[in-house]
Amino acid sequence: MRIALINPVARRCQGYHTIGSKIPQLGLQVLAQLTPPPHTVEIIDEIFGFDASDSLIRRGRFDLVGLTSYSSGATRAYEIAAQCRNEGIPIIMGGPHASALPDECARYVDSVAVGECDDIWPEIVTDAARGELKPRYTGRLADLDRPGVGRAAQHLQPINGRYDVASIQTSRGCPVGCEYCSVTKFNGAPIRRRNIDEIIEEWNSTVRPFVFVVDDNFFGVGPKHAEWAKELLRQIIKRGKKKLWFSQTTINMGEDEEGLRLAYKAGCRGMLIGFETFNRESLQDYHKGINRNNLDRYKELVDGFHRAGISVFGAFIIGADQDDEETVAETAVQAVKLGIDTIQITNLTPLPGTRMYEKFMEEGRIFATNYPEDWERYTFVETVYHPKKITAQKLDEVIYELRHAAANTSWVWLRTLRTLWMTRSLTSAMFIHGMNKGWKRMAKIQLPKDEARFGFSPRDNARTRKLRDAFRLTLSKYKSVGEVTAASQTAPA
Repeated sequence: MRIALINPVARRCQGYHTIGSKIPQLGLQVLAQLTPPPHTVEIIDEIFGFDASDSLIRRGRFDLVGLTSYSSGATRAYEIAAQCRNEGIPIIMGGPHASALPDECARYVDSVAVGECDDIWPEIVTDAARGELKPRYTGRLADLDRPGVGRAAQHLQPINGRYDVASIQTSRGCPVGCEYCSVTKFNGAPIRRRNIDEIIEEWNSTVRPFVFVVDDNFFGVGPKHAEWAKELLRQIIKRGKKKLWFSQTTINMGEDEEGLRLAYKAGCRGMLIGFETFNRESLQDYHKGINRNNLDRYKELVDGFHRAGISVFGAFIIGADQDDEETVAETAVQAVKLGIDTIQITNLTPLPGTRMYEKFMEEGRIFATNYPEDWERYTFVETVYHPKKITAQKLDEVIYELRHAAANTSWVWLRTLRTLWMTRSLTSAMFIHGMNKGWKRMAKIQLPKDEARFGFSPRDNARTRKLRDAFRLTLSKYKSVGEVTAASQTAPA
């Protein structure tokens, strides 16, 4: 059989996955690696556009089509499924959305795969080859320590584009269990680790010089997790090919000097950290205990990353029950003062399969429920429920003010210089430069759509001035530009 594995993308969505670096859909590469011969796999990734899906899905070219999708891509996934049915091609769908709402998906596809598919994918392929595809398959949490499990087909590129970076996963699962996050339900609470020797072998097989380590929580939340992560870093330093990389972790890593030193030496130049909010009550509502316990130490822990040479990508969510019209500006200002190198502020989005979705539905707060069309609105750039202290429209407007300030101020190089000063690392500073350029480009592309939607350009009020000041914040509170420039002469690569 010839199999197409497709990553559908919401047409309304703007973000780094479509505007910045082209990052692999790792799940599809993992399934491709697990596909038994003589069957072959081609990947279509709609981060490169929709034309390939529309023109290449036809009988004769493919014998089976597999879809994976987050909720925002479900609307588009069902469109592709309809095209497959018209062509008489068997279609199966898995991933977070299908696992959360298998009965909905079953109305549009021939078969639904629930949960992790590592163990069931060979069975699915065999059944499809016999013409005996079952209506539903249910996977279990994979034993990642088994040979070959979790490994991706690093050589396999989409037929409609080329990825800029490589993606590798060293672990799955997250014990934090945030109210709004589907990771714990889909991948489980225990952090499961792959065999280190296999990780190193896959690491060395990648041809890309930059790697996104897609772990939900690279460092973990306790001494046992931290020691495993540090041993992996030691082995990358000892046996791995030299590459730069970026991952996701929790704030507690900032206090582990040895772990941070090893991470930088192994090539880490940035970590995404979900700060979410500076409001203690909101953190409690989110069930984000690790952040709540460290809220008073945010600056100290961010400084720990910087001392090691590692930049900090701070993720924040706006729309908690305590948030109001001033929260976006206040969050941006506090994040800049904290020294965070790249700031991502998104709309709180209750995703199906999460406790938050169930709670909001019970309370009648979610209004974007014209499914499946409205799934395309669940993109983290639009409010789809009724907040408590602000209207959904006003929340979207104040985040529009944020994008307007980002697009219309000169701040990217200032942030680059500041990161250079704080990390003393030229490569970390240039990583942040690329990330912030992408953030600004995203904001500029989104502005005409925002203005058409809201019918106004943000006024010069106190809130927008505060946002502009946050983006323009110079190095004066840290060191002079001259000192930063001088620091580059001794900055490690």
